[in-house]
Amino acid sequence: MNFIQTEVEGVWIIEPKVFSDSRGYFMEAFKKEEFEANIGVVNFIQDNESQSSFGVLRGLHYQKGEYSQAKLVRVIKGQVLDVAVDMRKSSPTFGKHVSVELTEKNKRQFFIPRGFAHGFLVVSDEAIFTYKVDNAYAPNAEASVLYNDKSLSINWPVDPSLVIMSEKDKQAVLFANAEYFV
Repeated sequence: MNFIQTEVEGVWIIEPKVFSDSRGYFMEAFKKEEFEANIGVVNFIQDNESQSSFGVLRGLHYQKGEYSQAKLVRVIKGQVLDVAVDMRKSSPTFGKHVSVELTEKNKRQFFIPRGFAHGFLVVSDEAIFTYKVDNAYAPNAEASVLYNDKSLSINWPVDPSLVIMSEKDKQAVLFANAEYFV
């Protein structure tokens, strides 16, 4: 695997080695020893999967305090723009974001540590998105930042009139009004 450190500390892009032939392909999606040697120890406790259609935007979500989650995300089918926003007030990259295209073809993975808001936008007809988390979902600790907050300068590649969001995500707060990590 190729581990690529991004300009935001703690956020990584991971490119697996893919072995292809006429039968299809094989790859190691996660190898604990190699992950820990490059990124560090993360105790993933749960795998999640979602299916979404074109224009669906999920995020920018995070869990506050002790309920914060690290995530290792990837796309099994389709294509998304995946985004992580640094919510760590003490970080030199506080308020900055990293965007990465995750597709079934490039097989890239995106590691997002605790202290980040996370979201993705489906840019293919359909996407199947899977991710590992290191902490349980805690509804009482969830929060969201508005995906199109101008202060974040995220370049979403779909016309806003075509974006499909949950009612809850439509109620997200501006970054300036969000609760941050220390």
